[in-house]
Amino acid sequence: MRPKCLSEFIGQQESLGEECFLRRVLLTNSVPPSILFWGPPGSGKTTLAKMIAKHCKENALTKFTLLSATNSGVNDVKKVAEAAKNDMKIFKMKTILFIDEIHRFNKVQQDSLLPYVEDGTLILFGATTENPSFHLNSALLSRVKVIVLEKHSVENIISIINNILQHLGIRCFSDESEIDELLTSNDDRPNIWISQKAVKEVSFICDGDARVAIGSLQLAIQNKLLEAKLNKTNIDHTKIIIDVDCMKEGLKKSYIAYDKNGEEHYNCVSALQKSIRGSDENAALYWMARMLEGGENPCYIARRLVRTAAEDIGLADPLALNQAVSAYQACTFIGMPECDVILAQCAVYLARAPKSIEVYSAYKKVKQSVHQHKGPLPPVPLHLRNSPTKLMKSLDYGKNYIYTPNDPSAKQTFLPDELLDVDFFN
Repeated sequence: MRPKCLSEFIGQQESLGEECFLRRVLLTNSVPPSILFWGPPGSGKTTLAKMIAKHCKENALTKFTLLSATNSGVNDVKKVAEAAKNDMKIFKMKTILFIDEIHRFNKVQQDSLLPYVEDGTLILFGATTENPSFHLNSALLSRVKVIVLEKHSVENIISIINNILQHLGIRCFSDESEIDELLTSNDDRPNIWISQKAVKEVSFICDGDARVAIGSLQLAIQNKLLEAKLNKTNIDHTKIIIDVDCMKEGLKKSYIAYDKNGEEHYNCVSALQKSIRGSDENAALYWMARMLEGGENPCYIARRLVRTAAEDIGLADPLALNQAVSAYQACTFIGMPECDVILAQCAVYLARAPKSIEVYSAYKKVKQSVHQHKGPLPPVPLHLRNSPTKLMKSLDYGKNYIYTPNDPSAKQTFLPDELLDVDFFN
């Protein structure tokens, strides 16, 4: 069911709109440059790459070779490159090398692609679900054009499913009473019907992943056909109805796209901290739930809450740090799922608490002062030094220090002389 041409491709208007680069390449029958397709699962990366390659092959522009980074290595790249050189020499035809899951290539494997992409031996098409800034060498990234694909909208998923149903000859209905009215004597399609509610339901819960939606549809159809076969039912004479429950059988719970080791991990935790910083308790709970229900380690979330308590709330509410540390300890004691409400309580407390970055900002200034200091760092003043031995005391270590914890007006200094006029809090 992969689309064969641009007109059949659904969605991704940001990358395939009228004024977009890819559309112009295809319409002008040009040889494409090296491209990296970056997007979530089921967004059409592989489909789009194969569609471009097929278009170029039909116009005798290129040949197409496919590798998967999960089971390929440097030797496989070298073999493809050697064949590409021969094809260029004999047939004057360039080679598109498509590497799926290219982020799984390590540094050495990625470096092996550089000379062939650089001299034009290979046109590299890569597909990745991970942020290429983190997972691809900068040298390789600078030689490819990055095409960003977004997750499909609900409307796009519905269109994709409807196209498949039309291809399979499966009919939709809104109410079962319509089925007999819609049947015609000359209709030779299988007597399989699917509820429009079921199509909408799976389109909502697949989280923009077309592959998940199609897989759920396939499972539902296969399950019903097997059931009819076991009951020795002739599907040509018996209505087979696929409802919401049938479609959801392959998705026991709402499908949550969350990668604990990928960009979504960092995006969600950033959203959580910024929601707390913005005192939005509803948003804080939402992003925390996205992480927890997606399988995130609760102790990781608790550690981020501890940091947030000190960084964003600070001395405006010193008890916030106690709350966060207690929540972390509770998570280590009982784990999931019991610790979810503990984290929720902590997140709401931090969101509602007054905010102060006074200490955070002051410490940033202190670090900047230390790292940007020119020349040797100033020594610790003698009266502040430790003096556990007679020799050190004879050298005036600790001399003239006055213990005045409750008298800040006492005339003694605690900073090196060159920093006496510095106030890190202003």
